[in-house]
Amino acid sequence: ERPRWARGPGRGRGGGASGLPRAAAEARSALSPQVVERCVAAAGYSVGEFAALVFAGALDFAEALYAVKVRAEAMQKASEAVPSGMLSVVGRREANYKFACLEARKHCESLGIENPVCTVSNYLFPDSRVIAGHLQALEFLQENARKYYFKRTKMLPVSGAFHTRLMEPAVEPLAEVLKSIEIQKPLFCVYSNVDGKKYMHSKHIQKLLVKQVVSPVLWEQTMHSVYERKQGTEFPYTYEVGPGNQLGAILKQCNLKAWKQYKHVDALEDEEAAET
Repeated sequence: ERPRWARGPGRGRGGGASGLPRAAAEARSALSPQVVERCVAAAGYSVGEFAALVFAGALDFAEALYAVKVRAEAMQKASEAVPSGMLSVVGRREANYKFACLEARKHCESLGIENPVCTVSNYLFPDSRVIAGHLQALEFLQENARKYYFKRTKMLPVSGAFHTRLMEPAVEPLAEVLKSIEIQKPLFCVYSNVDGKKYMHSKHIQKLLVKQVVSPVLWEQTMHSVYERKQGTEFPYTYEVGPGNQLGAILKQCNLKAWKQYKHVDALEDEEAAET
């Protein structure tokens, strides 16, 4: 059999504790023992990174859930300080996201907003980004979408500009919690949202989980890192564990060959079926 890799849940963009459901702890029972034993890598989107680390044995489930709770509350508090949000964008090949964000920040400055924020906060797949920052900047981008070669824009139903420097007030509370938690070396590779690379050791995990709060989620880059292999080498099976299959849809856009070995597993549904 070929090795597998699984992705933890965490579809939500932001700090909500719902992004780390019970499925994270149940993943090992939802997947067959052979799948777990042969798993070679894991990754989780945003808050789902905690789920991936729980699955890989680096974090205790209860402690991870507490850390997510603190993270969520701190990020919500930071969100309430500044009117901000997140804008999903699908652009044409000509789209220049950095230039668009620069002009949106200049627009905010013309309105009297000091040190405005408008930046790419999530790299999803080619030509798809999430831009986060001050609401005035996002509204400007929507109004000028054609100018910047944006095919589609949609405001996301979130309360703040997650994964930007507007979340800096949430850094210290999360850092303090992670200092009190015992972090083990993962049983297999877990990839970080911050740089798309493998975590090296427990201190590395602690440092990047904190940095992730104010850094863009490099999911597209992570997909490239995970599936990079010599020509002719078969791709591993991929399992998305948790509610929804958005990460599978993104994988299809990033790597069609890898997606052909993809399967969605909803641990909660499996558990409920077993109880009825």
